[in-house]
Amino acid sequence: MLIRNTFGNAFACLCAILIACAAIPASAQTPVPVEAFFQNPAFSGGKLSPSGRHLAIRVAAKNGRYQLVVLDVEKLTAKSLVAPTDADVDNITWISDDRLVFSINDKEMPQGQSYLANGLYAVSRDGSDYRQLVDREMPWLREIGVRGRMLDFWSRLLAPTYDVNSDDVFVTQLTWNNNREFEAQNVLRLNTKTGQTVSFQRPGLTWGWVIDHTNTPRVATSHEKGRGAVHVLGADGKWESLADFDAYTGRGFTPVAMSPDGSLYVRSNAGGDTASLYRYDLVKKALDPEPIVSLKGFDFNGSLIMGPKGLLGVRYVSDAAGTIWFDPQWKAVQAKVDALLPNTVNLMEIARRPEVPFVLVHAYSDVDPGRYILYNYETGKQTVLGAVMRDIEPRQMATRDFVRYKARDGLEIPGWLTVPRGSKGKKLPLVVLVHGGPWVRGGQWNWDADSQFLASRGYAVLEPEFRGSAGFGWKHFRASWKQWGLAMQDDIADGARWAVAQGIADPARICIAGASYGGYSALMGLLNDPDVFKCGVNWVGVTDISLLYQPGWGDFSMEYKAYGMPRLVGDLQRDAEQLNKTSPLVQAARIKQPLLLAYGGADRRVQIVHGTRLRDAVQKTNPNVEWVEYLDEGHGWQLVKNRVDFWTRVDKFLQKNIGQPAQ
Repeated sequence: MLIRNTFGNAFACLCAILIACAAIPASAQTPVPVEAFFQNPAFSGGKLSPSGRHLAIRVAAKNGRYQLVVLDVEKLTAKSLVAPTDADVDNITWISDDRLVFSINDKEMPQGQSYLANGLYAVSRDGSDYRQLVDREMPWLREIGVRGRMLDFWSRLLAPTYDVNSDDVFVTQLTWNNNREFEAQNVLRLNTKTGQTVSFQRPGLTWGWVIDHTNTPRVATSHEKGRGAVHVLGADGKWESLADFDAYTGRGFTPVAMSPDGSLYVRSNAGGDTASLYRYDLVKKALDPEPIVSLKGFDFNGSLIMGPKGLLGVRYVSDAAGTIWFDPQWKAVQAKVDALLPNTVNLMEIARRPEVPFVLVHAYSDVDPGRYILYNYETGKQTVLGAVMRDIEPRQMATRDFVRYKARDGLEIPGWLTVPRGSKGKKLPLVVLVHGGPWVRGGQWNWDADSQFLASRGYAVLEPEFRGSAGFGWKHFRASWKQWGLAMQDDIADGARWAVAQGIADPARICIAGASYGGYSALMGLLNDPDVFKCGVNWVGVTDISLLYQPGWGDFSMEYKAYGMPRLVGDLQRDAEQLNKTSPLVQAARIKQPLLLAYGGADRRVQIVHGTRLRDAVQKTNPNVEWVEYLDEGHGWQLVKNRVDFWTRVDKFLQKNIGQPAQ
């Protein structure tokens, strides 16, 4: 057995958890050790049961492994329900007040050695009826013998049912095409005690599902040959199409959820710039004229909080996460919580069918990784359950501010600026930290390990949300098409020049760094703007754009290579000259600044050949190239020891090349 489970090991009281995870504050005069920033969280994933009487949460045990702990919120007594000795409890979901499902991960196993999936397990709150529901092993590694009824390796939890007395959940199951790539998702209803399933018909190559309150997969999104579509299941049991659009560059809508009254809520920009949350009228087959939630300057991105009768609230992210409550009771509770905790984002987890006056609050800020708090909204009593990162002292952290600056073509670029605590914020060495993706959101107002570590060593950190970064409107996205190494790169250099003009950065001490696309950008920054960037750090970064298109190289699908990348990155034939000019490998001889390169030997997204070829090419004309390979790591560093090693190297590299601020 890979996983050993122990049930019913009651803690004497909640204090045992708190003591085990208590913060150890460092001296204000002592630099925070690198290890403190890159440990795994001590507390995470708190979920209230449907009645709100019980709380499930992941807690790091003394051996560092995540266990599943269940707390009685009224008695404040806790027990370790599942405590693996050689793996970690991962995502936790309540099915009913008496039963939970969870997955398994292994945070001490690098990608190159991992052959197991997360699986799915169910257990009752008293430790009974434990069952493995989804196989963790690849089919060709499965043990011979009777193992009971299990779904295959490619099955994943989708959602619990809306019946709080049910033992069932919905799961998705991946199918494969002839290119040995994932093709679609089937949806199944799975009984967590018997393992029996009920399947549903899907409309085409489906990749997303919305379950309605009759526990029917009612809305589905599909993706085929570059086209996206939204489908709804009619009263006659047949699927009909609601929308059809270009999957990569089109302006369709995205289903979010359905409410008990049958309303479908979708994300759409409705022909405007930023996306909002709308109700979609299934009778008229059209969006309502006015949005439910619209955020100035930001696309709506979030989730809906449903009650038995309808929509209670909406969770969203603008510059920071927040909640809009439509229900007066929960709006009032949120106001009480915010008054008690005025300097943090306070995300409330509420029970689906509350029977007791408790909510779980995840409170965090830019200087505080967060803590979980149990709040009784009748008495006003707060019980702090534990800190997310036990060795981080908020008083030692740096503030992180949302900024906007103008690119050279006039486009407004959002970004994040972190300035070292205790500094005057002027003439500082600057690290421009570029996010990966590139078509993803880079950050929000929260505690970030990378930028906080750099700030703790005396560096200002600028994280641009360059054109193409998700969440800032259609115009921001559209401006990025075929702009790798061009306008997208200009946005980043213009951010560094803005920091100099503001007096924040010392123009003689600026370094560019990033991972994945951010690593590519670090290299292009050295090539395009050698007057701005004095050194570069690239980890797991793309170095040869043409290599991304080749069959068998990287884990991009053939569909994306055929329909998405030619539109977004460039066409291999028609744009060959541009792609050569913007491929760091082709231009490697022009990189003269000091360079730190780090790659994972088991990376399936950006394979290590990107790094080795660039290293060899740059070293022919540049002696200042440092190289590190983490043999079994993938597209990023899974192991704590490797994260600590990497950032220790970055610290030394930066000290050597752009130095510390003047004392």
